[in-house]
Amino acid sequence: MTGSGVRISGNTLWLPGGAAVRFVRTLRLPETGTHPLPPGLGEFPLRPVADHADRVPERWRARGGVMLPVYLREAMWLSFSGTTEPAALQVGVGKVCAVSGRPWSERLTRDPQNYVVLPRQPWLDGINSGEGTVRQFVAVPLGLGATVEGQVTGEEVWGGVQLQSFALRADLLAAWRRRERERLAARNSARAAGPPVGGYGAAMMPAAPKAAAPAAMGLGVGGSMRQEVYRDDRPLADWSEEPAGRVFVHLVTPPQWRHITGEAPPPSPVDRAAYTRAGLPWFDYYDTDAEDLAPTDALQEVKPVGEWLGDDLDPWQAPSAGQVQPLKDTPGKPVTDGDW
Repeated sequence: MTGSGVRISGNTLWLPGGAAVRFVRTLRLPETGTHPLPPGLGEFPLRPVADHADRVPERWRARGGVMLPVYLREAMWLSFSGTTEPAALQVGVGKVCAVSGRPWSERLTRDPQNYVVLPRQPWLDGINSGEGTVRQFVAVPLGLGATVEGQVTGEEVWGGVQLQSFALRADLLAAWRRRERERLAARNSARAAGPPVGGYGAAMMPAAPKAAAPAAMGLGVGGSMRQEVYRDDRPLADWSEEPAGRVFVHLVTPPQWRHITGEAPPPSPVDRAAYTRAGLPWFDYYDTDAEDLAPTDALQEVKPVGEWLGDDLDPWQAPSAGQVQPLKDTPGKPVTDGDW
């Protein structure tokens, strides 16, 4: 199988150039109102598709990549902590860009911007849907029309999540590495490599025993939260024209996860009202030096999964003000200095 340059270590995907991506379980938000950032409740396990080639559909073997188990209507976010070098990362949901709402592209674009900039963007909880907000990623089966893919394109063909990274142009990256050599050396000494992961343009694996097709899953949207998707402050020409690596992330139901891998899936999602009643934290992240991207029409018009799956029966209890912890900068009006 042709490699993608992507490697897996534990539950972290390492894309060429040092971009790190983890998929994090979280509380599902109500589909009305705007909320603080929900907590991380552990990582989704990742397994290479090639390790289970005899139990996955032929199309999965053709696309390569990794898979993770997710419950119906379970929410997730993508963490980019651990990223070691500047990277432009495209995030697709059913091959629709989660930042621009445009079809998947092999190139970076600026108008509209179709990528997030790492490590400035610490995480992505959903699609870029409004001024300073995103709509939460929520898992749903293909075939209902509830996914972002189905609503934007009118078809549900791909499902899953697609990631593609671009490094800085070689001369700029070399200069950046010179400036950061000591810090990067300390970080890289502790990082362990894992087994390679095939790209989703990879050649077909050898024939394997026919297996029942897992229920195809994709991402729709749930509630809205306060989170900015940051505008790139570098010229587009600073980035390489060709991607450094890419990976297809398949979403599979917990019963099929057990069938394919022989492993027990994670426990069912946490009761969100019980979490809030226990006084556990929520979060608010603000970066005074970054500029938020405006949403696109295509993503603003995406409807929450409740339109297809019915009312949300999981009880909701809003966090108190004391439960919301500020991260990074404190939001507020700027104060100017004078002569004194």
